Amino acid sequence: MAGFDWLRDADRPFLFNLVFWAVTAVMAAGLVQAVLLGVGSVLEYVLFAANLGLVVALWPMLPWDRAEGRRWAAPLFLVATTMLGISGAYSTQLPLILIAVANLAFIYSMRAATVILSCLAVVMFAAVPLIFHKTVLDGLQEMGLGAVLAAFVLGMTSSTLAARRSREEARGLLERIRELAVAEERARMASEMHDSVGHHLTVIKMGLENAERFRERRPDAAWEEVRQAKELTVEALADARRWVRALRPLALDGRVGSAALERLAASFDGTGISVRFEVRGEERLLTPDVELVLYRVLQEGLTNALRHAGAEHVRGTLTFGDDRVVLVVSDDGKGRDDRSSGGFGLTSLADRARALGGTLTGANATRGGFELRAELPLTEVVA
Repeated sequence: MAGFDWLRDADRPFLFNLVFWAVTAVMAAGLVQAVLLGVGSVLEYVLFAANLGLVVALWPMLPWDRAEGRRWAAPLFLVATTMLGISGAYSTQLPLILIAVANLAFIYSMRAATVILSCLAVVMFAAVPLIFHKTVLDGLQEMGLGAVLAAFVLGMTSSTLAARRSREEARGLLERIRELAVAEERARMASEMHDSVGHHLTVIKMGLENAERFRERRPDAAWEEVRQAKELTVEALADARRWVRALRPLALDGRVGSAALERLAASFDGTGISVRFEVRGEERLLTPDVELVLYRVLQEGLTNALRHAGAEHVRGTLTFGDDRVVLVVSDDGKGRDDRSSGGFGLTSLADRARALGGTLTGANATRGGFELRAELPLTEVVA
């Protein structure tokens, strides 16, 4: 199926794809009928078949976005579709010409497409009486029909381009919101890191000052203060490393959603706990706020299991339902009653979950250990 991905090109309007294949099928059927009836010469059959084959070959190569490249295919496709009228498909090729002009609008600009279409209208008005031996009135009628169809095609093209621009702007705003949300969270966590590490350093400083006072009169007490300061230094270093890991951006290496959560879980490898993470249900895009709360809940659960629970195994499960997403983080540690009080940063996370219309609960599991459960609503996200 990979070889037919161009049939599902998201940038190519579906209606254009449908019209193209319908018109080319009619042309191919007309060619077969002409051959069977003996209308025309062999040379005319060959030229028309070659022309139609070129048009079909160019169709999958047409770019529908300026960033795709292959811009040379757009004017060549216009020439090939125009030549179909001369080689034997006069008037039938008009929808293909309009599609070609619309493609030029996608790749170049609406102004360029309008100028080209105006030139084609003039040529059509002049060519119908001269080449096909019809009256000037016939030329006007053909040009009028073309103008009506052109207005429809260009209108649809303009709407599609406007929708595309809106989609790109929405993507940019969504990314900006995500960046701002991450920046806000990192600032809050940096403040908490300052308080945590600052507390350790303050106690270490006091202990060393005591050791300095005790070194002559009470040397044993001085060495005890030094030993305690050393232990606190180890704790402070470990705490600082954990905070550095926690301060990593939400989109790790460009990852978002479950990929970011999986990467976060993997980042705890080598810390002394075994982490397992799985996703259930059909994954959907998450809003930046929901994504950030889930990320912080997993982060909090893993950090608490490592620092306080004495756990060996932690399991994270992200489940997508019809209208809600649920993240459960459970460990096999000793469990702690005071976790639900918010002593480990859960209070602010619970407030954030409630602000989004969800819930965050934490309690000792019946089989031992501690379990965090975040349940948040799923809302539509612009892709």
